[in-house]
Amino acid sequence: MDTNETKRIIEINGIKLEVDLSTARRIDEFKVGDNIKVLQDAKNVHAGVIVDFVNFKELPTIQIAVFKQDYWGTKIDFINFNSLTDGIEIMPCSEHELKLEKCRVVDKFNVEIEKKQAEVDELTAKRDWFVKHFAKYFEPGQ
Repeated sequence: MDTNETKRIIEINGIKLEVDLSTARRIDEFKVGDNIKVLQDAKNVHAGVIVDFVNFKELPTIQIAVFKQDYWGTKIDFINFNSLTDGIEIMPCSEHELKLEKCRVVDKFNVEIEKKQAEVDELTAKRDWFVKHFAKYFEPGQ
């Protein structure tokens, strides 16, 4: 095999690298509970956690919980990642990235919990007011 056939020049964000394909290998090992980065549609990188490996005979699948954040809060989506999945790539997440991401996600969840709790408190107060002031009009014999 010619050495020119085993070498490839790749460019990542303007940096050109020459990779010898005869020696270069990327092997990722994952287990349930691993924190990962999920690239969606070549533009959005999200934090994720491997939830399960489903060993289907025809289509082995990795189930991933993906944490998506925006100005309004955080939500969790689930992705089934297999050989038919388009527009998704995964890779391991380093420890320091994980700590920063975890704090941001927890903070967003706490803000959402506080908002929802305020809504519950308001609805409870409205219900109590209704029962106190109007329930007597709906009781039979009064």
